[in-house]
Amino acid sequence: MVAPDLLLERLKRLHPKSIDLSLGRIERLLARLGHPEHRFPPAIHVAGTNGKGSTVAFLRAFAEAAGYRVHVYTSPHLVRFNERIRLAGRLIEDAQFSALLEECERVNGEEPITLFEITTAAAFLAFAREPADLLLLETGLGGRLDATNIVARPLGVAITPISLDHMQYLGDTVAKIAFEKAGILKAGVPATIGPQVAEAMAVLQARADDLRAPLAVWGQDFRAEASPSGMRFESAQGQRDLPPPGLIGPHQIPNAATAIACVERQQALRIPADAVARGLRAVEWPARMQRLAAGPLVDLLPAGGEIWLDGGHNPGAGEAIAATLDQWRGTRPVHMVVGMLENKDARGYFAPFRGRVARVFAVPIPGEPCHPPEALAAFARDVGLDAETAADAASAIRAVPAEPSPRMLLAGSLYFAGKILAENR
Repeated sequence: MVAPDLLLERLKRLHPKSIDLSLGRIERLLARLGHPEHRFPPAIHVAGTNGKGSTVAFLRAFAEAAGYRVHVYTSPHLVRFNERIRLAGRLIEDAQFSALLEECERVNGEEPITLFEITTAAAFLAFAREPADLLLLETGLGGRLDATNIVARPLGVAITPISLDHMQYLGDTVAKIAFEKAGILKAGVPATIGPQVAEAMAVLQARADDLRAPLAVWGQDFRAEASPSGMRFESAQGQRDLPPPGLIGPHQIPNAATAIACVERQQALRIPADAVARGLRAVEWPARMQRLAAGPLVDLLPAGGEIWLDGGHNPGAGEAIAATLDQWRGTRPVHMVVGMLENKDARGYFAPFRGRVARVFAVPIPGEPCHPPEALAAFARDVGLDAETAADAASAIRAVPAEPSPRMLLAGSLYFAGKILAENR
C-alpha cells in the first residue's frame, strides 16, 4: 500500500494551481466513477466564512446523540489529512483512503484536476459505498463553484456568518462573497441562515427568492441567547432552555442555534429535544477555543497557566475570539502567540484585541507561506497592541512572566493550530 501522504504529493502535480474554482473537472471525474453523488445518504450542505465547521460539529453531535450514523466532510485538516473524512463515526483509515485515491487517480488519468477536487471525489466514493443515515458536507471555499456543490437536492442547507476572506478567489466585497456562498442554495430546499450583515443578507434573500428556497433567518425565524442554565433557543416550534454549548465562546451560541434550526426544518430524520441537549454537551471541534490540557507546551507553563488554541484567521474570527476574552477580563493577563498565512488581513484580525491582550508574539508557521514575524508584529503594533517576535510558540511561552499566572492564546491560522497540535502531542 502506498501511504496516503505520498499519494497526495503525487496528485498535487495534476494541476498547476492549488485552487482553481470550477465544477467541470469534478463533474467529469464523478461521471467516470459512476456518479457516487447519486448514492449519498440524505445530505446537509454548510457554507459561510466563520462558524461553518462548528455548525457541522453541532449537527453531527445532535444526529449521533439520536443514534444515527453520520458521514462528515470538512476541510482543512489540522494534523492528518484523514481528519477531513469521517465515515459513520470514525476517521477514514489509511488503507481505505489510499485505495480510493488510487482508484480516482487511475480513472482520472492525466486530466487536470486540483488536489481538493480529486480528494473530494475519493471522499464521495467512500460516502456512497458505506451505509449511513446522514451526510454533512462543509464547503471548502465559497460555494457556487466549490467541489462539494454537486448535490442536486440536499436535505437542507445552512449558511453561517459571511465576511471578508479569500478575497482573491471570491471577490473584494461582502456582497460578492455572499453571492458565491449563496450558490449552495437549491430550488425548494429549506435553508437556515445564521447571523449576517445587511449586505450579505440582501444577496442571500434575493437568491432564495429566485429559487423559491424557503429561508429561516437568525433574528427573525429563530434566535438564541445565553441563559443561567446555558442557552435559550426560540423558533416557530417554541422556546426551550438548553445546556451551554460544549464549544467555548459567545459566538458558538448562534452556531449552535443555526444547527438546531436546521435539524428542526428537515423531515428525514427524527432528532428529539433530548438528543439536541446531549449533543450540545458532547460536541467537540479541535482548535476552536480549545484548551490544551497536557503536552510539552503545557509543561512549559508556570503554575496555574493555561494554553488555548484557535484557528480563526480573519477579522470576523478576531471579533468572535475577542468577545470570548471579555469573559475572562480582569482575572489574569492574556498573551497571544500568532502565526498567520501571508494572504490574510492581519491588521483586521488584530484590531478587536486592542485593550484585551497584554502582549502579542508573532511567530512563523514552518513550511507555510506566512507573514514574516517582523511584519506580523508591525501589523499588531499598527492597531495599538504591544507586539514582538519569537522563534516559535515554545519561545514565546518561556518569555511570559510567571506572575500572575498567564493565559496563552495560540491563534491566527488553522495551519498554525495544526502545527501546535502535532508539536504538543
